[in-house]
Amino acid sequence: MYFSKSFIPILKNNPTEAKIKSHKLMLRVGMIKQSSAGIYSWLPLGFKVMKKIEKIVREEQDRVGVQEILMPTIQSSEIWKESGRYEDYGEEMLRIKDRQKREMLYGPTNEELITDIFRNSIKSYKSLPQLLYHIQWKFRDELRPRFGIMRCREFYMKDAYSFDINDDEALFSYNKFFLSYLRTFERMNLSAIPMAADTGPIGGNLSHEFVILAETGESKIYTDKRIFEVSSKDTVLQKDSLNLLRNKFKKYYAVTDEKFDQKEFDNKVPQEFRLKTKGIEVGHIFYFGDKYSKPMNASVDFQGKKEFVKMGSYGVGVSRLVGAIIEAKYDDKNEIMKWPISVAPYDCAIIPMINKKDKLNLEKANNIFSYLKSNNLDAIIDDTEENLSTKIKNFNLIGIPYQIIIGNKTEGENYEFKEIGEESKRIKIEKIVEIINKKK
Repeated sequence: MYFSKSFIPILKNNPTEAKIKSHKLMLRVGMIKQSSAGIYSWLPLGFKVMKKIEKIVREEQDRVGVQEILMPTIQSSEIWKESGRYEDYGEEMLRIKDRQKREMLYGPTNEELITDIFRNSIKSYKSLPQLLYHIQWKFRDELRPRFGIMRCREFYMKDAYSFDINDDEALFSYNKFFLSYLRTFERMNLSAIPMAADTGPIGGNLSHEFVILAETGESKIYTDKRIFEVSSKDTVLQKDSLNLLRNKFKKYYAVTDEKFDQKEFDNKVPQEFRLKTKGIEVGHIFYFGDKYSKPMNASVDFQGKKEFVKMGSYGVGVSRLVGAIIEAKYDDKNEIMKWPISVAPYDCAIIPMINKKDKLNLEKANNIFSYLKSNNLDAIIDDTEENLSTKIKNFNLIGIPYQIIIGNKTEGENYEFKEIGEESKRIKIEKIVEIINKKK
């Protein structure tokens, strides 16, 4: 891919309407384009990052045995009236009518629809547990959408749902998602803390938010710093192992502001380990028992008796994670972004010095591109005639983690290679491939 042919409309300066790092960067490097208040088009650069995040989310859901489906964005109001949430949800729900005057809505979440699917499909406890997920656009009519994709109206989300015969089995399912989320965020090079949280309009009495630390976060968090030392390594999909993992985290105080209790915080956390800060919610899991299954009559036959299934729901903001990663990684003072290699739009940027009379450096860049491609690495060549410093500045802003720089003094088989934020070194192309692949 040549930079001159790519759709990456970089602005010279930060847009004045953007107030936080992610919004500034995403507009400036052309990742998104606002369509209307709180609604964005995703341009190629931003879309590539989001799809890589989606791939990781999908792989980690599949890894713990969740099955993928796809539900529609438009839902009937009838199932929401059954659950009792249609009038209670509030003005965030976009209510519409079709040409037959039937009441419909643009789904803000899918508890009712998945319960309806389950009750019409599963009749015996022998088919349990059922773990289902989809990745779909959602709409919530925010009163004041702001901060770009961090607080928007239309967003891309993974939501999953579990169905179990009793509380014990339901907790096992809950813990599977708990582990899955830790692995998901770890692959994106994010330290996401699971925090006891309020259940809000979803309901239930057990809930965890997964929060990453960020000065621009909207969530106030209170935690014990030692929680960062807890690892999910060696955890397997067995009840005892998953319970042990949850208990390791439970040992340390970690709550959002809705759950915060100053006296409890002071008693449980030694002074030197107390952390009061802000964070960004990137995932939320809930257990709510029969809150939806009972009013919607979603039951199975168990030993001749009708048992309402126990349910949980589990969300990850796929599009929000793009912004969250920027908030965590972007150095706005020096205008340097560094995407984790797992979600970077390209693995490497090839930056040759080019002038109209001499195309030799472009030929070298093309040869490097072909070699990287043969080794399953995705690269982009800056084939413009801008000076090297401008090119490097642009790619520092875009955030592609590795750069190969070809100047007029580049000779032989050694190339100037650097990781963003690190010193450059001259090494052979084979070694470059080895370094990048080791990080992937």
